[in-house]
Amino acid sequence: MRRTLSSIAGRAFATVHSPDSPPGPNSKLFVAGLSWSVNEKSLQDAFSSFGEVTEVRIAYDRDSGRSRGFGFVSFTKEDEASSAKDAMDGKALLGRPLRISFALDRVRGGPVVVPRLSTNATPHYTRS
Repeated sequence: MRRTLSSIAGRAFATVHSPDSPPGPNSKLFVAGLSWSVNEKSLQDAFSSFGEVTEVRIAYDRDSGRSRGFGFVSFTKEDEASSAKDAMDGKALLGRPLRISFALDRVRGGPVVVPRLSTNATPHYTRS
């Protein structure tokens, strides 16, 4: 059984929080767009110039052992994570542009809430 990229990304962004308090910056970053050749050491090296990196985790496929293309980088301070996000979002690492956002907390066994676009967003198409 193969999982689709959208289901993986949906679960990676999934979080449990109250609707009236959107998640804010924290010291953990979600890093997407990783090349298969990126490992924990190279990811830590890429982010260590922004502050003390306390943890690096890359998600790997159980069957193939290959990177699933995303991971997490944790810093000791929120401002270090914020600086890293601002500087590295869109930058290439081993030939692939990174997409970086603040990681959202996920509680095991709880309901999963996937963030949605605002209802005030204008559609990308017009109906005739």
